[in-house]
Amino acid sequence: MQILVIGAGKVGITLAEELLSEEHDLVVIDRDEEVLQRCQDTLDVMCVHGNGANAKTLIDAGVSHADIVIAATASDEVNMLSCLIGKRLGAKYTIARIRDPEYHESQTLLQHELGIDLAVNPDRAAALEISRLLRFPFASNIESFAKGLVEMVEFRAQAKDVVVGCRLRDLNARLPGLPRVLYAAVEREGVVTIPTGEFQIEVGDRVFVAGDQITITSFFRYIGRDTRQVRKVMITGGGRVSYYLAKLIVPAGMRVKMIEIDAEKAAKLAQDLPQVEVLHGDGTNQELLTQEGLEHMDAFIALSSRDEENLMTGLYAASQGVGKVVVKNNRVNYVQVVNRLGLDSMISPRQITSASILRYVRARISSQGTKVEKLYQLLNGKAEALEFQVPAGAPWIGKPLKDLRMRKGSLVAVIVRRSKVIVPFGNDHMEAGDSIIIMTCERGLSDLSEVIQP
Repeated sequence: MQILVIGAGKVGITLAEELLSEEHDLVVIDRDEEVLQRCQDTLDVMCVHGNGANAKTLIDAGVSHADIVIAATASDEVNMLSCLIGKRLGAKYTIARIRDPEYHESQTLLQHELGIDLAVNPDRAAALEISRLLRFPFASNIESFAKGLVEMVEFRAQAKDVVVGCRLRDLNARLPGLPRVLYAAVEREGVVTIPTGEFQIEVGDRVFVAGDQITITSFFRYIGRDTRQVRKVMITGGGRVSYYLAKLIVPAGMRVKMIEIDAEKAAKLAQDLPQVEVLHGDGTNQELLTQEGLEHMDAFIALSSRDEENLMTGLYAASQGVGKVVVKNNRVNYVQVVNRLGLDSMISPRQITSASILRYVRARISSQGTKVEKLYQLLNGKAEALEFQVPAGAPWIGKPLKDLRMRKGSLVAVIVRRSKVIVPFGNDHMEAGDSIIIMTCERGLSDLSEVIQP
């Protein structure tokens, strides 16, 4: 596909790398010549110097032949205007990154009036992910599918877990009371596996299990994980993610204490979030954190603008016995090191943005076939969970899963049929209209026929 990426910042470059890996033709537009030169030196893309909201710049970049225009500059206004002009000049689809809470309330109207096909708000999406983690404090990561009916939850296997050291096919016979979940993916020493019945979970493995919300909760209660609800939350950093998060979790009955170093911003947050206790102070100051009752918190969320500060304060909170610690971190190269230190729950708005846009791009590769409805990159992009809807007349309908030929490294993880969640085994089958979730170690899959053959 012909794709224009406007903005060669961190998000734009991350997107360009992902889209190039899926063999799309890219043009990158930016106003900064030095940034463009670095982009051209490292990526196989055409670069155009100029303002993405300028019609001449877009024409020079070939917008009339573009399948998709992605506006990902630091300015919401430039992104929206770029999409409007791009659509008028012939682009088929447009995507805009829109972050400001001021635009959130009227986002649907703005999309309609400006011809924006997809608006991505990475800060609110990050807040939604954190709010899910606070609902399931025993989890390292949570993804939601099939309109919230299916949860895919990550945890790190411990020596006390009853599922450790037993073949997956033998678990139910050995533990008849164990709730039936699907073991969707496992990472061990950096290698990701889509497990078969012969697989055995070992201590230290990062494991993804899938099922409905009640079953998942029962599973973790059975293996002895703490399923108590989070009531008291401390947040450091008063940016957009913090604002959206407070708006989501306060109505759920959580008491929130927020620390912001900028006095003016702290005063504004206190005014906008009257039910939140907003403090002016340095969230990296351990004495301040202790003074404000860190050790009595159920959860600590580090959301400052600096990844290093988030990681250090997160590690300190964990050392003080806080049960749930979540940190914002956009640096993928930090993940393995930090996991070894005991911080498993990390949120990256940049990766959330990239995954949302990739899902949209894949769904529009062609107008035929069965397209991706939802996509999540798991385990630092080493695995993907894809949601499809089974079309009427598909050749695999009614056939037992054990008789289908699956792409190597892929697995049907969950079937949702008329709001009922089915964790499938070999004798289960698919029906027209089912939502199915595929786990795969491959990248770039966009059609169900690429995964399953009759």
